[in-house]
Formats: sequence, C-alpha cells, structure tokens
Amino acid sequence: MIDKTAIIDERAMIGENCNIWINTQIRENARIGNHCTIGKDVYIDHDVIIGNGCKIQNSVSIFYGVTIYDDVFIGPHVCFTNDKVPRAFNQEWQVSPTVVLSGASIGANTTLICGITIGEYAMIAAGSVVTHDVAPFSLVIGNPARHIGYVDKAGHRVNRQPCKDNKR
Repeated sequence: MIDKTAIIDERAMIGENCNIWINTQIRENARIGNHCTIGKDVYIDHDVIIGNGCKIQNSVSIFYGVTIYDDVFIGPHVCFTNDKVPRAFNQEWQVSPTVVLSGASIGANTTLICGITIGEYAMIAAGSVVTHDVAPFSLVIGNPARHIGYVDKAGHRVNRQPCKDNKR
C-alpha cells in the first residue's frame, strides 16, 4: 500500500509488499527491498539503499550515503547525517557513508553522525547521539553513545557478546 500523498520518484525502486505512509518522499535511485514499512513524513534521499523487512517509523530522515541492510528497525525522528564538515558554502563536500547492518535497532530521536557502521543486531537506545562504530550485538546509550552491554538476536540484554547464530 502506498499512500496517495507519498511522493516517489519514478526512478526509485520499491520492492514488493511495502507499506508507505502519508507525506513520505522517496527520491531518485533509492532502492527499497521487499516487505518494508515506511512511516509518515519519512524522507529517503537519492541513492539510499534499504534492505528487506525494514521498519522505518515516522519522521525519519535518511540522507544520501546511507545503506541499511535487512530487518533493521528505525524509531521515530531518527536522523542520519552525511557530511562531517558541513558548510553552506562548500560546493565540494564529500559524503561520508553510513552502514546499518542486518537486525540492528535504532531508538527514537537518535542522531547518527556519518561515516560509521552499526553492527548486526546492535541496539541503540532512544535519544542517543552515535559518533563511532557500534559493534555487533552491542547496546549503546547516551550523548555521545557509549557501550553499556550486549543484547541477543531477539534484543534481550545478555552478559556477553553473543555469536551471530546465538550459539556459544
């Protein structure tokens, strides 16, 4: 289902069985996988890549240079950045890519400073400002976000870093 108020560039590629809600804008050459839900007022910039099974809540901004793998949850009002040295007058700025690996969850109102990788199944607490890479299965919180523990694949807190397949 694509809401009639969504603005989707004809060059964007949208997978099967996606739900795209009110006032969302998806720019040219963005690629969105199958079975994604994209909430109201979301902005997806040109050339952004989003995998299968992702859930992107309301008012998220995903800018050029961001790649999101499968089964990622992005809470409301999350903002990705793409310029480490922003200046309105800089015509030669360089994008700093950000990657969010499979199964990661990013809490509401989080800001992600560009040029980082969020590891598989990592969990970022609401309101965090992420300035560095986040290891797989890590739980991070705060401004700047700091590691406080680990979660398993289901998102439950555990005492040590689990293996990808939860076997150890």
